[in-house]
Amino acid sequence: MEFLYNFIVFVATFFLGIIGLFHKKINLFIDGRKETFSKISSLKNENTIWFHAASLGEFEQAIPIIEKIKKDYNHYKILVTFFSPSGYEVRKNYKLADVVCYLPLDSKSNAKKFVEIVNPKMAIFIKYEFWPNFLNELKRKEIPTILVSGILRKNQVFFKWYGGFMRKSLEAFHHFFVQNQTSKDLLNAINFKNITIAGDTRFDRVSKILEQDNSLYFIDEFKNNQYLMVAGSTWIEDEELLVNYINKNASENEKFIIAPHNMNSDAIFELQKSINKKTILYSTVNSSAVENSLKLSEYQVFIIDTIGILTKIYAVADVAYVGGGLKTGLHNILEPATFGIPVVIGNEYSKFKEAVDLVQLNGCISIANQSEFSSIFIKLKENEDFRKSTGKINKKYIQENLGATKLIMNYLKTQL
Repeated sequence: MEFLYNFIVFVATFFLGIIGLFHKKINLFIDGRKETFSKISSLKNENTIWFHAASLGEFEQAIPIIEKIKKDYNHYKILVTFFSPSGYEVRKNYKLADVVCYLPLDSKSNAKKFVEIVNPKMAIFIKYEFWPNFLNELKRKEIPTILVSGILRKNQVFFKWYGGFMRKSLEAFHHFFVQNQTSKDLLNAINFKNITIAGDTRFDRVSKILEQDNSLYFIDEFKNNQYLMVAGSTWIEDEELLVNYINKNASENEKFIIAPHNMNSDAIFELQKSINKKTILYSTVNSSAVENSLKLSEYQVFIIDTIGILTKIYAVADVAYVGGGLKTGLHNILEPATFGIPVVIGNEYSKFKEAVDLVQLNGCISIANQSEFSSIFIKLKENEDFRKSTGKINKKYIQENLGATKLIMNYLKTQL
């Protein structure tokens, strides 16, 4: 198994370089990694804590811990690595990190060189990032390694008869902080006992959003005290349902903000063109040449073709739709939920504990097709009592699941 894994990494390294010549995202994946070793060289001989996250969603789970470490142990340098471009490109300038870079592909030579240079005081992996060569190198150098907000499932290779190589790599972890009992039971079954059910640090993260200034003057002007549905992190399959609803079902006093996941200008243009209501782009509003001449209240649909402001937009929403749950992978539902509004998602959400919980509690509503989409949004608009009671379920759920960061920090302070 070990030989096969390393052979696959070798082959992947070769072919990704070729594919990257023709694929923009893969090219970011390859070119970004060319800078990794030069970036981490600044951390040599420093006291560094290394955080690794697959992408943006997982990084959100690291933020509360990074903030606490920077506040209480500010003599440490912070290294953040990402596996995917969607995480790195958004957070490459994260102000609390001393270095942000891509994680090199998991070859033995890359792992040895990386760990040798950084030589972290501690390594903290987020949710489900398990790279055996990196983990084995951390174990060899006896570097404390922690899993935070971990989720494990019985179909993962660790729990298969042929998964011995991967199971052995888990021995690098000094402690597992997992989200649920199932994850603990699975680890217990393969003889790991160093486990704490701590929940998800994102609850602490999104709860703090309520303490910040979430006002955006142009959003308030656009809403104009009318009913507002916000669709966040949408993909094309989400937008097809949404546009159909807007074009066929939306009343004049119903407003929509769409924040697509794909910021490609051609995709944004096609989305705008498909909507037969009066629609405006954020990039238009943000243009100084036209900013003062616009009357945003006259528009019914606002497309946010930028990143970084979706959380603040949720603050003024009456209901939210969170994209990715129909096909590509559900995005963050906790951000809108913390504002106490109903959340609607697609029907592919079983890998997301918070979505499973909230669907069972009836605070989050799952839809599978156009009929269900239109039906629930009509009901949410027309039935204020239903809308408010659904939102209260979400707010209560957030409040009941706080505290993971404190639990994890109580352990980390014994290691720092």
